[in-house]
Amino acid sequence: MIEIKNKFAIGCLIQWYEIEIIKDYLLSVKKAVDNVKNKENIIIDLYFNCDQSLEKIDKQETTISEIKQRYYKMLEDIFGYNYDFDDFSCYRVNLHINEYSNKIYTIADYRREFNDKYCDNVDVLMWGESDSLIPTQTFEILDGLHSQVKNQTPKYVGFFSTCKMWDDSWKVIEHPDFTDKPFIEGDTENWWSLRYTMNQEEMEKINDKTTDLDVQVVNPYKFNGCGLVISSEVIKAGVNIPKSVFFIHEDTAFMNVMQKILGDSVPQYLIKNILLVHNRKHPDKRMYIDKEQGIDKTDPGAQRGVHDWYKKANKMCEHNAYNLFNQNRVFTWEDVFE
Repeated sequence: MIEIKNKFAIGCLIQWYEIEIIKDYLLSVKKAVDNVKNKENIIIDLYFNCDQSLEKIDKQETTISEIKQRYYKMLEDIFGYNYDFDDFSCYRVNLHINEYSNKIYTIADYRREFNDKYCDNVDVLMWGESDSLIPTQTFEILDGLHSQVKNQTPKYVGFFSTCKMWDDSWKVIEHPDFTDKPFIEGDTENWWSLRYTMNQEEMEKINDKTTDLDVQVVNPYKFNGCGLVISSEVIKAGVNIPKSVFFIHEDTAFMNVMQKILGDSVPQYLIKNILLVHNRKHPDKRMYIDKEQGIDKTDPGAQRGVHDWYKKANKMCEHNAYNLFNQNRVFTWEDVFE
């Protein structure tokens, strides 16, 4: 175990229908925290959302109460959580559960609030994601990076390399082991495939080959929200997700705001030879949702696509994200449902 010098917060929004995949993410976070001697320097923020304003539960399959109890049991098994005393043993887990709200709460809402909440308390923020696995070396690497650059570039963003994406424009942030592998439509068998679900052991096998870190500066910016690392100074300078981006495309909006406020002064550091897994096509990503029965589970986009509200919200959020500084009207949830 290593002792870190800086303070970190990693935050994740968990939707109720992600109950089948969240355990792997939580275990990866625990393993990364257990790699650190002074665990008190790391805050794990978790927001469990039970709201059904958008996706309704299939009551023939389960109930929100059952899902919630399964979540509590995971927290007990992984972090030693004691429900009666709201205690997490040696881990600093800040727990939020939205049980009864009828207000829509999205990834954009959560990440905006997470940035604001923790930027004054820690040095570095990290966006977790329910379908991701973070490297065991995460906080050791980020601690070293922050200590090395904080005097010269206190405002920066960071990213670990990622799995194969859907087009060549993303190759700059792909892990080298993926870069020259072929893209095969619909392939779920090969470990480099877009639709393959990678586990912790497979990720660590790749990362354990690295002896010397390859840290690069990416210009122009290329990142998504899964595992984005942000120095708190960026948020303190006024950069955040605008409220006009009410659903998705929050990572694009964040990047656009950062460029507008801080110009080209903020570097993006890429840890090129350490993989952070993003199982974006996980077959259990959207479970127990009414009206999604029978849809290809290796294609969450197709599952979401059966809902008319999703298509409209996606399009409107994209418009808002790319027109933040133009004289265009801002779409809202009211426009989605009118």
